[in-house]
Amino acid sequence: MSRHAGSGAGTTIERELSADTLLATERPWLVVVWNDPINLMTYVTYVLQKLFGYSREKATKLMLDVHHKGRAVVASGPRERAENDVSRLHRCGLWATLEQPE
Repeated sequence: MSRHAGSGAGTTIERELSADTLLATERPWLVVVWNDPINLMTYVTYVLQKLFGYSREKATKLMLDVHHKGRAVVASGPRERAENDVSRLHRCGLWATLEQPE
């Protein structure tokens, strides 16, 4: 048997599976802040500025999305970073979740 035997279809399938797995892990996770009846709009704006370094204008736009649409995606990235962002938002008293788009 030659040294290269087995490097045909099996290798192609392995590469396709690896590519599918890689794509699934590379998709960004979304950090979503939800509207709640407790936090003031000014406070939500402040938290978004402090935690994510957003300008007042960007933080205000996101806060208004939360207020009017019920939610806003405030950050995205790898799962660990997104989980950390959700945790930081929780510590500030905001309702936040993590999701990955299909």
